[in-house]
Amino acid sequence: MQQIIYLAGGCFWGVQGYFDRLNGAVESQVGYANSEVEFPTYEQVCSGTTGAVEAIRFVFDEVKLTLEEVLARFFSIIDPFALNYQGNDVGTQYRSGIYAQDSQMLERIQQFVESYQQKLPNKIVTEIGV
Repeated sequence: MQQIIYLAGGCFWGVQGYFDRLNGAVESQVGYANSEVEFPTYEQVCSGTTGAVEAIRFVFDEVKLTLEEVLARFFSIIDPFALNYQGNDVGTQYRSGIYAQDSQMLERIQQFVESYQQKLPNKIVTEIGV
């Protein structure tokens, strides 16, 4: 069964490169999520005025790669405590985020993050939404 999730964790090329290599990856595309402007340009996003974040649309086969495995892998490559940056990528467009296709997936994501948070000393600032 194929699922779609949107993941933001700094530069979208790096996130895409990592997830494309996973067994169960079907396809991915880079783009912007959570924008207040429809089809923002790169320059608009870099200005910090659109609310957009660099993200990938990741399609995966949940028989081979569960949502929870996707989330665990995602948290292994980002800093969930970093607000508006990841590594050398600085700006609101580089904040971390997980965006679900529907409320059912959102609930599973929230449960995973709550469980993950219990193991950590600092507060996770990764955005979660639909």
